[in-house]
Amino acid sequence: MVTDAEVSREVAQEAGQLLLQLRTDFGPVADKDAANALRKQAARASHELIMERLTAARPHDAILSEEGKDNESRLAAERVWIVDPLDGTFEFGQGRSDFAVHIALWEPGPRILSATTVDLPAQGLTRSVLDDVASVPSIPTDRPVRVVASRSRPPATLPRTVEILAGLLSDAGLNDKGVEIIDVGSVGAKVNEILSGRADAYVHDTGFYEWDVAAPYGVAHHYGLVASHLDGEPVLFNAMPPYVNNLMVSLPDLAGHLRTALREAAAS
Repeated sequence: MVTDAEVSREVAQEAGQLLLQLRTDFGPVADKDAANALRKQAARASHELIMERLTAARPHDAILSEEGKDNESRLAAERVWIVDPLDGTFEFGQGRSDFAVHIALWEPGPRILSATTVDLPAQGLTRSVLDDVASVPSIPTDRPVRVVASRSRPPATLPRTVEILAGLLSDAGLNDKGVEIIDVGSVGAKVNEILSGRADAYVHDTGFYEWDVAAPYGVAHHYGLVASHLDGEPVLFNAMPPYVNNLMVSLPDLAGHLRTALREAAAS
């Protein structure tokens, strides 16, 4: 029997390939209107594919999708798939590679997030709970520590946060290269920057939706990263409305210093 994790990975990969094909078939994007038309077409097509595949594979489960109509009946469901058919829509329309398909399964009773997949089709990469995991990286010593943030909605205190964080890391003898801010599109692509060793943490404090967060959150935990609200509390899913106020994903040995920097920056 195909497991939930296998269903998640296979469906996300199929949707990812569909997105790539649609972008190729659409051809050159001449202007903003064309880019928006491509984004709308692709997000809808990916949603329809995922809904069809998940409904066929797990007909009794509820599905919460960015492109679908929400329904309070999911609050009573024993299993809820949380889906973003195209995360990083803006980047997709620009022809960039930092967009993703997110699929995750939430079981409200035990509050378990499982079967999580982040597919990055333009990067030829899928991150899944089925992946074998080596040791978790430590804080780098040969380059600045890098914190990923939203390009359009970074935390207002982020410049002060990285300034404080650089001092904390230097004082602790962990890194004397400073701290840089980088921006990447999809939440899944942001977490992948950490998993790929190109970044070390991700912070967001202006809120987003569960479909933005669920799959990257689950993948981050699977790989041994620290993923939580900014205050360290776990993120819970299947709320009404399906909104997540903030998020932090970090290398384990960086997380405590980052939380301290965030608190001090907010207080200053």
